[in-house]
Amino acid sequence: MFTGIITDQGEITALTPTAQGSLHRLRIACGYDRAGIADGASIAANGICLTVVGSGVENGKTWYEVDAGAETLAVTSAKHWRVGTRLNLERALKIGDELGGHIVTGHVDGIATVTTREDLTDMARFELTTSRELARFIAAKGSVTLDGVSLTVNTAVDTTFSVLIIPHTLDVTTLSRWQPGSDINLEIDLMARYAARLAEMK
Repeated sequence: MFTGIITDQGEITALTPTAQGSLHRLRIACGYDRAGIADGASIAANGICLTVVGSGVENGKTWYEVDAGAETLAVTSAKHWRVGTRLNLERALKIGDELGGHIVTGHVDGIATVTTREDLTDMARFELTTSRELARFIAAKGSVTLDGVSLTVNTAVDTTFSVLIIPHTLDVTTLSRWQPGSDINLEIDLMARYAARLAEMK
C-alpha cells in the first residue's frame, strides 16, 4: 500500500529482457539507504508496485533490482522504459506513516495519454485522455494517481480530465518531463472503484 507521495527519483541503469520477452529484469539506481531495502520489499516505480529481488551499492550509489512481468509490460508504460529512464519512487507505507496523499495500491489500471500541456507561472496544467471504462471513475475534485503521484482532478469531461501541477511536484517528480503524447500510468481512486461496484449491485 502507498500514498502517492514520491520520496525519490530513480534511474534505470540496466534492463535485461528474457528470450521470450515476457519478463524484464530492471536495475534501478536510487537515493535510498541500502540497509533499508530488503529482498521481497515493495517499491512503487511510476505507480507500479514491484518486488525487490536484489540490491547493493555501486560507486557510492544504492541500486536495487525488480522483475517486470508480461502483464505489467502489457498494461503500463513499463514497455517504453529504457536505460536512462527516470522513475518516481515510493517505499511501501508503514503503520504510523503520514497519509499525505490518498490510498494507492500500486496496481495500475491502464494508460492515460497527455493531450495538452500548458505552462503557467511556476506551474503546469495537463489535459489527459483515457478509456471510457476508466474515465467513469474520474471526477472533478476527486483523486487520481498518475505515474505514482497522488493528484487532485481539476476538470473531468467525457474521457478527458485535467490536473494542475504545483512547483514542488514539478521539482521532485518526473512530471515536468510530460509532453503531449506521453503515456502515463493511471490508477483510479480505490473509493471510486468501490462506490461504482456498490451502485452496480443495487
